[in-house]
Amino acid sequence: MERRDFLMAGVAGMAGLGLPSAEAAPQAPRAPYRYRLALAAYSMCKYLDLKNPTMTLEQFLEKCAEWGFDGAELTEYYFPKPISAEYVVKLKRIALRQGLAVTGTPIGNSFTHPPGEARDREITKAKQWIDVSADLGSPAIRIFAGGTPKGTEEGVARKYAIECIEACLPHAAKRGVVLALENHGGVVATADGMLEILKALKSEWLGANVDTGNFHVADPYAELERIMPYAATCQVKVEMSVAGKKTEADLPRLIAMFRKHEYRGFVTLEYEAAEEPLQAIPRYLEQLRKLTG
Repeated sequence: MERRDFLMAGVAGMAGLGLPSAEAAPQAPRAPYRYRLALAAYSMCKYLDLKNPTMTLEQFLEKCAEWGFDGAELTEYYFPKPISAEYVVKLKRIALRQGLAVTGTPIGNSFTHPPGEARDREITKAKQWIDVSADLGSPAIRIFAGGTPKGTEEGVARKYAIECIEACLPHAAKRGVVLALENHGGVVATADGMLEILKALKSEWLGANVDTGNFHVADPYAELERIMPYAATCQVKVEMSVAGKKTEADLPRLIAMFRKHEYRGFVTLEYEAAEEPLQAIPRYLEQLRKLTG
């Protein structure tokens, strides 16, 4: 028998035995994505409070490395003011030396002001922090939308937020920093509010900062599912509010949700529970490591 005929007969025999041919063989399943873990500076707010600090951001970075986190989220609140370029470079150098990525720079802002000086100040602040984020090597800046001002309809306030974010997007694109809008009450207290803004501004430099503890509704998991396709960054809290009742977060369910929506960024622990953070954070880090590895 010619070699070619022999091989063809072999393939036919495999088919007769019910064995798949090479062409029909199913592809191997993809290995589960290993998430990198970060800690939000807000987790240490009782120590970083600038009114009576017992910890600096430099020490926070060192603590993140000591605990074994992959990254650190540096919240604007805890930067000594006024911020200098030298201080930003110093933090970046410490993070590099400790093997940490700066994963985000959350700011406190309100974008629901009507046109005028108050709005202009908020936009200017956001642009300045976009620059700080870029200088730190952070890929994203967490922003708020804001509450509904007295005498203003919620829909109008949300429109104001859209206008403010739109004003910041060109600078964000120029510096290569994503604006990550957090579901933080006010005009984005529900998934509907978040989606109205995210869909109105179709930009690759805008996404959601999905905070798992910030939907205070009957089914917060369902609300999170709706905004997950827009996730640029994710903050995990160990507690959630279900129909107004504080309950322990279902961490396996949250991580499974991230995987389902193919989120590939850092998973950032933002610890806000009552237990002492220095004792609780390492324990929750171990739980997250088992779930995300």
